[in-house]
Amino acid sequence: MPRKPKRKAPASPATRDTSPEPYPSHASPSPAQCLAVRDALLAFHGFPEEFAPFRRLRLGGRSPEDGSGDGDPPPPSPTVLDGLVTTLLSQNTTEVISRRAFASLKAAFPSWDQVVDEEGTRLEDAIRCGGLAATKAARIRAMLRGVREQRGKICLEYLRELSVDEVKRELSLFKGIGPKTVACVLMFYLQKDDFPVDTHVLRITKAMGWVPATCTREKAYIHLNNKIPDDLKFDLNCLFVTHGKLCQTCTKKMGGEKSKVPNAACPLASYYCVGEKLQQ
Repeated sequence: MPRKPKRKAPASPATRDTSPEPYPSHASPSPAQCLAVRDALLAFHGFPEEFAPFRRLRLGGRSPEDGSGDGDPPPPSPTVLDGLVTTLLSQNTTEVISRRAFASLKAAFPSWDQVVDEEGTRLEDAIRCGGLAATKAARIRAMLRGVREQRGKICLEYLRELSVDEVKRELSLFKGIGPKTVACVLMFYLQKDDFPVDTHVLRITKAMGWVPATCTREKAYIHLNNKIPDDLKFDLNCLFVTHGKLCQTCTKKMGGEKSKVPNAACPLASYYCVGEKLQQ
């Protein structure tokens, strides 16, 4: 059974997105609600192993329980460019398949310059196992070419020194790199505080009344980033994604696929709303 983390009052999030708040009268989620849900999911699932390396990077070797220096040492940090390409390859496929496609790409092209300069179909062939190969190959090559033209070399490490808004502006210039991709790069590969919204996150936050039932993914992204405290965004996001994949109660309630954890009591059952707001 995972050790329950020490509770502390989260700081209020800093509003970064320059887009106007789409739901100014929608109070949820409060910082207290975010903390309670994070703790409930963490106690139920433990921290998801697939996201653990990124968590260690963010913590820099500190313990997740009390911030002391006795946590696991952080793994080597992936380059920002590797992270962006991995995220692009993950669109419309699973994590396992997208990483297989990335490994195949790197084996076929020792350098990013070779990807840009190659005029045949080797890139498309290398990533074919990940699906949508023609579309993804065109977007990757166009992005790499744009970086080289603008920066003189194919490298995105300079993004580490920029603010969240500046990173969003830089990456959004490239075709096929939308808000979710940018948010994933910010959260996983730049260790910055952002909250991507995928299908699982949108379904669960709608069910809990954190966003209105008619909310789009784009509006949910703005609202949730404004409301969720920065120090809870990473854990909550990873836990929502994991919970959305595994929980039978949630998938039944939200019309998802068959659960991989049958007969499990949903830790969020008491948080779901039916025409009423979540209790603080």
